[in-house]
Amino acid sequence: MKILRVPAYCYPELTASTHLEEDRQQAFAKAGFEVDIHTPTATRGIDKQTYEKYKKIRYEEKYDGKIKIYRFPMFREGTGVIGRAVRYVLTNLIQYHKGVKTRGVDVIYAVSTPPTQGLLCAKIAQKLSKKYKKKVPLIYNLQDVFPDSLVTTGISKEGSILWKIGRKMEDYTYQNADRIIVISESMRENIMNKGVPADKISLIPNWIDTDVTKNIPKQDNPLFEEFGIPTDKYTVVYAGNFGQAQGADVVLYAAEKLLGYDDVQFVIFGGGAQFEAAKAIVTEKNLKNVIINPLLPQDKVPSVYSLGDVAIITTKKGVGNSAMPSKTWSIMACETPIIATVDQNSELSSILKSANAGISVEPENADLLAKAILDMKDTKTSYCGGRDYVLANASKAVCTQKHVDVIKSQLENNK
Repeated sequence: MKILRVPAYCYPELTASTHLEEDRQQAFAKAGFEVDIHTPTATRGIDKQTYEKYKKIRYEEKYDGKIKIYRFPMFREGTGVIGRAVRYVLTNLIQYHKGVKTRGVDVIYAVSTPPTQGLLCAKIAQKLSKKYKKKVPLIYNLQDVFPDSLVTTGISKEGSILWKIGRKMEDYTYQNADRIIVISESMRENIMNKGVPADKISLIPNWIDTDVTKNIPKQDNPLFEEFGIPTDKYTVVYAGNFGQAQGADVVLYAAEKLLGYDDVQFVIFGGGAQFEAAKAIVTEKNLKNVIINPLLPQDKVPSVYSLGDVAIITTKKGVGNSAMPSKTWSIMACETPIIATVDQNSELSSILKSANAGISVEPENADLLAKAILDMKDTKTSYCGGRDYVLANASKAVCTQKHVDVIKSQLENNK
């Protein structure tokens, strides 16, 4: 059984879902699936040396040849919106050309980043179905509800030309996907409200490897010494992007409000389009209680979240019901309490409460975040249920098997 994939990014590129992609590949190979992947030159999140190495690689095999990766030349991704858009369009055109020429495809598996992936893969599925004279189903893994995310992040407004184009793409993808995998209950409700039938949707949360992602005691955590982090203070950790969707600057303004508390230390590992601006804020406001550095590789995640007496998850207002921050499970698995700045009626807020893993406060409110940090420090309330929740609901073994089962089920239904 052969799966066709045409992702915009592929290892060694660093994205929020790199580890998910690698875990899925491993699970697919273990299940006996063959996977053909057509992807552009590796570019995102890698250093010059890695880029130079991988731009020469055109073909790879993994897991005893079950996973075949075909790379085609493409100019390096920049930070400009127009340049990235052009790169996406060119990449999609090449992937369509290569996809429709792939032999023996039984199913197409797409992930919704960038949002053109659904449209691209639906077109490939239609072409292959006609070519093979049999149904080639499309399974669509929805990681971010587009164009809702444009509105909640302030990039566009509902009713704008960009929003209308996004809605057309979204409707087309949902209509032509044979199975849609969502990562949260709020996503399920969102697309059902847009007319997607319930029996077309499977809920599989993003996951983590709980054998790897677990608490590292302070005395064994190398990051304290590596980054000069004091071990005798109450440590507040934020790790993630500074961008339109995250609202992460609220962490910096909360730190400013807590400058007078010498026993509170903020530790930030950041990235994204606004990270340089975040570093400038730390300097301009002389935030002596903030240690800020670039994001660390995925294998450092357990060490990062084990640093904290509390970890912060941030979102913009209105985002909580259209996205579930992937870092949630990692923090919970490391047994670190969470303070989330998220809509109070969101799924994340509900999970933190039901799992006894932390608390939530109103987004984009530095006063409330600062108060919550002090309250958690002073009351020493035990939020100890996070890891048990993750083991039961969001572990690698449980969730990757669900993806395998969805593919098998869909192919069985098509017989």
